[in-house]
Amino acid sequence: MKQPKVTLIVGPRERFSYTKTSLESIYTNTEYPFDLVFVDVCSPVSVQNYLHAKSQEKSFTILKTDHYISPNQARNVGLQYVLQHTDSQYVVFIENDVIVQRNWLTKLVNCAEETSAAVVGPLTCIGNPAHQVIHNAGGKSYIKTEIKNGQTRRRIKQSAYLTGRAISDVQDQLHRTQCDYVEFHCMLVCRDIFAKTGLLDEGMLATREHIDFCFMVTEAGGSIYSERDAIVTTDTLGIASNKAGLKAWFGQLKLPEFKWSDLPYFMVRWSDAWDRASLDHLRNKWNLAEDKYFTKRYAGLGSRRHELLIKPVVQFLTFGKGSTWLERQLIILERPLNRFWFNRYTHRLRQAQMSKTV
Repeated sequence: MKQPKVTLIVGPRERFSYTKTSLESIYTNTEYPFDLVFVDVCSPVSVQNYLHAKSQEKSFTILKTDHYISPNQARNVGLQYVLQHTDSQYVVFIENDVIVQRNWLTKLVNCAEETSAAVVGPLTCIGNPAHQVIHNAGGKSYIKTEIKNGQTRRRIKQSAYLTGRAISDVQDQLHRTQCDYVEFHCMLVCRDIFAKTGLLDEGMLATREHIDFCFMVTEAGGSIYSERDAIVTTDTLGIASNKAGLKAWFGQLKLPEFKWSDLPYFMVRWSDAWDRASLDHLRNKWNLAEDKYFTKRYAGLGSRRHELLIKPVVQFLTFGKGSTWLERQLIILERPLNRFWFNRYTHRLRQAQMSKTV
């Protein structure tokens, strides 16, 4: 039988310095034939030089933007190119800090072919060493309508499967599973579903975009699977259960490696402004109540910056002992810095857009 065509769309997660490691992993560990489109959202010159050389070697397409854009916007840049210029049956969105285990793509395609799924996600692990602690194995996510005191409320109900568990402890559960959502760290999508959903929602700038898209897929009648025999790892840290699993398994948390050139995009990508706008958009789009699900996330604005920027500084300054007081003080100082950084970005973006219209 003729193999379905697949195009990988590689886009930004939150930094650029892992790009080479990620791409080398894809080309080394992927046996299934694929085309690749890399969406470069103003990466540093050293990364651009690497991408140019690698694209010449492997004949992949680079799509450049002239300013920072959000992950969903970047995915749409790649998706529009694929829909217009290829006849690929499947697209795979994969972020630029993901490394893959051998045969990952073959297993994702087989799952889609055998189940007629619209969306398939792999077993996504987290941290280093790779492929050991689970971040996402699919999950439940649905909207529940409640009537209380004569008022109707729509609320998100969400739970993740196996998060924070070591792969070695759950071998009996690593089988193909139908679910409500998988995540954009790595996600295979059948081309046909976009005729029903349209492009990804660019109002989802920074967070919960996978939940929004999976709602759209389900509403369009598509099914979603987690293919747990296909394994990838994202080089980042996440929710508390991830950290507990990493500590239990490795005895410590190894933070992702950052370079100074990563900081400008990171600050915009995880800005309070983009985070809040995403949550507001999700709530308004699906007519959801501002319940505990949202208040918790509103209260956690900036947590990504605090986790990967402020806490390491506190650990350094206190010789590893930590200090809640110092952490709080640095958070207070960092918030206006983030606003300044974001406002500078938006100002420069407006200037660039105005210059194009002149």
